[in-house]
Amino acid sequence: MSTSAVVLTLFISWTLFLLVLMELRRSWLVTSRQVPANGFQPDNGNLSPFMQRLARAHANCVEGFPIFGGLLIVALVTDRAAITDPLAPWLMLARVLQSSIHLASLSEFAVTARFTAFAAQLGIAGYWAWALLAR
Repeated sequence: MSTSAVVLTLFISWTLFLLVLMELRRSWLVTSRQVPANGFQPDNGNLSPFMQRLARAHANCVEGFPIFGGLLIVALVTDRAAITDPLAPWLMLARVLQSSIHLASLSEFAVTARFTAFAAQLGIAGYWAWALLAR
């Protein structure tokens, strides 16, 4: 399996991990009768700040998938993973950093660091789009 295929699978797995983490916490809140089963807002706005950040971190992954995952898929199906392979691990590292920082804090420093990780992903995606279209 190419590096791009591994990273695509890791990206999906990371998104799934965040979703499972959120749903495990929500299930605990329901079974412990702290929140009724129909008492959840999509953004977890009625829950703790951590749960709100978790919802946003997961949503960021879902929102980014058509761009980042899509470019990896294009490279794979057109047999041009050589374009995406070298930077794919860096994209994944930046994605995990972005999500992890989001979960940890909303301080000014954390938001700046999180944006830096996102900007790295945008730079990589821009390069991939250019390189895939140029060939």
